[in-house]
Amino acid sequence: MKKLAKVLSACLSFMLIIPMITGCHGKKSSAGFTMPEGLDPSKTYEIVFWAKNDTNITQTRIYNQAIEDFEKLYPNIKVNIRLYTDYNKIYNDVITNIATGTTPNVCITYPDHIATYKTGNNVVVPLDELIDDPRYGLGGSEVKFDSPSSDEVIPEYLNECVLDDSIYALPYMRSTEACYVNKDYVEALGYEIPETLTWDFVWEVSEKALEKNPDGTYAVNGKDVMIPFIYKSSDNMLITMLKQQNAGYSDDEGNILIFNDTTKQDLMTVAEHTGTGAFSTFKISGYPGNFFNAGECIFAIDSTAGATWMGSDAPLSDIDKNQIAHFTTVVKTVPQFDVDEPYMISQGPSICIFNKPDSGEVLASWLFAQYMITNDVQISYSSTEGYVPVTSKARESSEYQEYLSRSGEDNSLYYSVKIDAAKLLIENTSNTFVTPVFNGSTSLRNAAGQLIENTAKSTRRGQTINDEYFTKLYEDTKALYRLDQMNSAGKNSKGELGPLPAGSVILLSAIGGTWIVIIAYFAVQFAKKKRAV
Repeated sequence: MKKLAKVLSACLSFMLIIPMITGCHGKKSSAGFTMPEGLDPSKTYEIVFWAKNDTNITQTRIYNQAIEDFEKLYPNIKVNIRLYTDYNKIYNDVITNIATGTTPNVCITYPDHIATYKTGNNVVVPLDELIDDPRYGLGGSEVKFDSPSSDEVIPEYLNECVLDDSIYALPYMRSTEACYVNKDYVEALGYEIPETLTWDFVWEVSEKALEKNPDGTYAVNGKDVMIPFIYKSSDNMLITMLKQQNAGYSDDEGNILIFNDTTKQDLMTVAEHTGTGAFSTFKISGYPGNFFNAGECIFAIDSTAGATWMGSDAPLSDIDKNQIAHFTTVVKTVPQFDVDEPYMISQGPSICIFNKPDSGEVLASWLFAQYMITNDVQISYSSTEGYVPVTSKARESSEYQEYLSRSGEDNSLYYSVKIDAAKLLIENTSNTFVTPVFNGSTSLRNAAGQLIENTAKSTRRGQTINDEYFTKLYEDTKALYRLDQMNSAGKNSKGELGPLPAGSVILLSAIGGTWIVIIAYFAVQFAKKKRAV
């Protein structure tokens, strides 16, 4: 019996450990943070900051300068930065580190990612209490730098950081998508660029641009290559089209609505123009800026944050100087279905804070995160790309207004296309939108892009694009991204209970395994006794 007791004890211990292991998955976060009396000046805090840059040395210098200036203000706070070149790598590393309890303190991220982080107990700190604290909050009396007040954060951007009625991040930089247009080619084809681009206009001009000379070269550019319309982000393309048409994508409860007739119509349009050669995507053909700068594309849609890569005089480019064509670049909003009700997606990173046992360490992290939205950091960073500051304090400052006013003075700091892209977003802030955020919204976004990509690839392969094709495409995409399994209420699209969370599966498996061990133990003991007889 002593052996049995040991076996049972080991099994029960394992069962008790399992909930601790799986407890960080599948359960909503609670606050888990208590505001300390203050920041202990006699204690040294070391915080880890995970950030992203696009291998842009200037951006790296801005991060390093911000850390240096912050540490002068707070000598007892040491900031260690780790740079990534891809947001998905940050996301994957955070997920891995949640399991080991080694998350960074401060992280550049997106609300879609935070929604997944939040499924861990107390992993991400809700910022409402910190923001409103009269001493250490935004504009607080004890803050050692010129912090913006909460009223000075652009409300549209702060609202993007709300999940489950709490603020879980501070907006850091914002961009949107823009359509970079080769004005010379549009006019050579007999058109004038309208104030607001429409989808019909872009498709019509793109088809016109396919006309060829007798020698087989394209008439508009005299070259062998012309892809009139290239979209960088295929997921944003479909998401934006659906929003502009007031069609289903998803709702705040996490219900998946994208597999509808409007989506099918939009995909049919994609197939039509892919079939003629008028349209392609980044994943299929390559970076639109390269084709655009070489005079082999007329409409290139990319982020405003990528403006420094677009145009004849772009300070950044991946193609040889001898390949660059010379033309006038015009920056426009993405094409619209209704020019009187324009929509463009809001993009750009935010900053979240991860919980730690020491509330003073969390407060130190908060102060650093808050420092990243001060004027000095915001204006310096926004001037490197087509980003815009996230506070009215920075936007309305004399320094930033002067920066905008010097458009075209040179092709680096004051590159006109970059500043035009920033102005485009500032003028259209109220027209931007974001998609609902929930655990799984990242998968839905990926699925949207997959629908565009698969339709375009199938068209290029000569497959028949019809109702039967879309029925299979929808089912395959649902299965690939597991969109047919669960919504936020734990039910699938038919209202049936979805599969159990991974933690529950592990726990139930452990219980079953325990009974198997017990039964096996008795079976062995019974066999021994039988042999002894």
